[in-house]
Amino acid sequence: MRILLAALVMALSAAAHAGVKIEHWVAPSGARVYFVETHDLPILDVEVDFSAGSAYDPPGKAGLAGLTANLLDGGAGDLDEEAISARLVDIGARMGGVAESDRAGVTLRTLAWPKERAAALALLQLVLARPTFPEAVVAREKARSIAAIQEADTRPDAISAKRFAAAIYPDHPYGVSATVESVGRLGRDDLAAFHRDHYSARRAVVSIIGDVSRAEAERIAQSLTEALPAGLPEAPLPDVKLPTAATIKVAHPAAQSHIHVGLPAVRRGDPDYFALLVGNYSLGGGGFVSRLMKEVREKRGYAYSVYSYIAPRKLEGPFEMGMQTKREQAGDALKVANDVLAGFIKGGPTEAELAAAKKNLIDGLGLRIDSNAKLLGYLATIGFFNLPLSYLDDFPARVAAVTAKGVREAFARHVKAEHLVTVIVAAD
Repeated sequence: MRILLAALVMALSAAAHAGVKIEHWVAPSGARVYFVETHDLPILDVEVDFSAGSAYDPPGKAGLAGLTANLLDGGAGDLDEEAISARLVDIGARMGGVAESDRAGVTLRTLAWPKERAAALALLQLVLARPTFPEAVVAREKARSIAAIQEADTRPDAISAKRFAAAIYPDHPYGVSATVESVGRLGRDDLAAFHRDHYSARRAVVSIIGDVSRAEAERIAQSLTEALPAGLPEAPLPDVKLPTAATIKVAHPAAQSHIHVGLPAVRRGDPDYFALLVGNYSLGGGGFVSRLMKEVREKRGYAYSVYSYIAPRKLEGPFEMGMQTKREQAGDALKVANDVLAGFIKGGPTEAELAAAKKNLIDGLGLRIDSNAKLLGYLATIGFFNLPLSYLDDFPARVAAVTAKGVREAFARHVKAEHLVTVIVAAD
């Protein structure tokens, strides 16, 4: 029985890892479409993304992209927000927003039965193409946003995150955060103009997964994007310039120091990504098995949690180490973390660390794509960032191929000491 169960687990794992057939085409509207057909459940998941994230906020109007994305369903066509919400409830559908630095958009989950599907998709099409941004709704959400910013600006974790972004992305949109003043300047006309300029078919990526055929998916993608505004051509974001190494200390009365160390490191699709991913698991991304956790927490008790991560974006996304520690021991804790990083860059992972990282990343892939909703996230990322259609099928082999030498070389290329910025909030 144990042998049969083991064989079944292996078979399910292999099935989860392979066979994700992604189809891609360009709709007549100009939108790029990515589709996975699956008939296991009568469910349809759709995500429509645009190059309309916070990096595209106009100067002095930080927060505009996020507010626009948040209010697409605040009123559309002849429906107000309550009517939109009621229709979603009636048909058993869910609609949500996507808002990041590079992209923004809307997700939809609905039953794939023809009547419910048609009603849900018609509502999504209306929200995408004809949002009304009612004055009262804009005023209410502005007030909420301003209150949230004011509250966040008192917390050391939020302060450190903002200061860190500004420090590693000087004079770049990735480093700009919404402020009370910038959100206060926004009005309904700003939202309508941002939608008109950025939510166009040629800037759209439509991701579809579920119980529909290829022909049905083609009609869905076209119907969702054919009525979108003409928009403006997508302007490239300015190049990311690496910062000069510096330590920034911010006064705060908190008992614990909040520490961030990092720099802009890697773009989506960079050939070094898999080596950085595997290496980062050993360095600080693997929880209790990571070097940072062992050296900073287990051996010395300097922090309850210490981590590192790599977050690729359209342009160079951040590499970051972070922790919270008693302010009187912040200097010692930071030195240990920096020493661990320097040693890792020089020597890379041990063979045991490398094997553990690969096993976790490969074996965990099945759990990360074991539902349509999870798979939709990967599908949308593959589409928006123009990753290979075989990305998911290739993932295990790409991870398995990483060597300790490859990790060392990738970290040496992307994590250079002369560009590492340190931000300490609640510093002595």
